[in-house]
Amino acid sequence: MGSLSTNQRKKVTLGTLRSLHRKGEPITVMTAHDFPSGHVADHAGMDVILVGDSLAMVALGMEDTSEVLLDEMLLHCRSVARATKSAFTVGDLPMGSYEISPEQALASAIRVIKEGRVQSVKLEGGKEMASTIRKITTAGIPVLGHIGLTPQRQNALGGFRVQGKTSDSAMRILEDALAIQEAGCFGMVVEAVPAEVAALITEKLSIPTIGIGAGNGCSGQVLVQIDMAGNFPPGRFLPKFVKKYGDVWGESLKAIEAYRDEVKSRQYPAPEHTYPISSEELEVFAKAVKDQ
Repeated sequence: MGSLSTNQRKKVTLGTLRSLHRKGEPITVMTAHDFPSGHVADHAGMDVILVGDSLAMVALGMEDTSEVLLDEMLLHCRSVARATKSAFTVGDLPMGSYEISPEQALASAIRVIKEGRVQSVKLEGGKEMASTIRKITTAGIPVLGHIGLTPQRQNALGGFRVQGKTSDSAMRILEDALAIQEAGCFGMVVEAVPAEVAALITEKLSIPTIGIGAGNGCSGQVLVQIDMAGNFPPGRFLPKFVKKYGDVWGESLKAIEAYRDEVKSRQYPAPEHTYPISSEELEVFAKAVKDQ
C-alpha cells in the first residue's frame, strides 16, 4: 500500500474493525510507546495502535512487563494519543492495576481512557477475568482481551512458553476465548499458540483474533514496533514469530557515527548550517570586543 497520509484516512472506530472482520480483511495492529513511534505507525496506515506494556523493556529498559506502573503507562498513552489521528488506540492495563477486583480494574480503565486519552484498554487473562471484563465493558469502555501466552503471568507459566500444544491446553484456550467474548471483549490478542489451534479458535468466535506468534489464520496481526523495525543492536534475542522488516539501529548508528566524525573534524557545522551577519556589523562587534 505504501505510505498512507493520515489526512486521507477516516478515523478507525470499533465499527471499522467489525467491518474489516466481517469482510475477512486482516486487521493491522502495531505497538507504539511514544509520540514518534505513534506518529509513524499512524502514517503507515495501521488500523490499531497499541500502547503495549512491552514498552517496559523496549522504552524503559526494564527486565519484563511486570515492572511498569499505571502512571508510567498513562504518560506513554498520552504521548501516543497526541500522535495518532486515524488509528484506533488501545492502552494496556499493567500488572497490578486490575487483578485485585473488578472495581479496581474499572477504576484503572477509566484513568487510561480519561488521562491516557486512548479509546480502549487491553488486559490479560481468560475465563477468570470474565467478570472483570464485564465490569469494564458494562461501563462503556471497550476491552481487547489477551489469551494464550500472557507475559504478565510468565512466572506462573514457567517463562515465555508456547501455549496450547496439547489437546487439553488448546481446549482451555478456547474456553478462555469464549468466556471473554461472552464478557464483552471486542477482540482478543492470541499469543504464542500453534497456528492450527489459533485458526480453529478464530473460526469458533464472532469477534476478531489478533495473532502474535499464532499464525495467519487469525483475524489480524500485531508486532512490537521496536522488534519488527530492527531498532536494537545485533545479537538481541527475538521471539521466533518476529520478522525484521527494517534496520533502524543500523541506520541510526551510521548517521550518529557520521555526525561524530564530522564534529571531530570540524566538517560540521558547514557554512550552510550557520546564520549570517553583515561584514559591517561584524567589524563593529570585533572592534568592540578588541577594545574591551
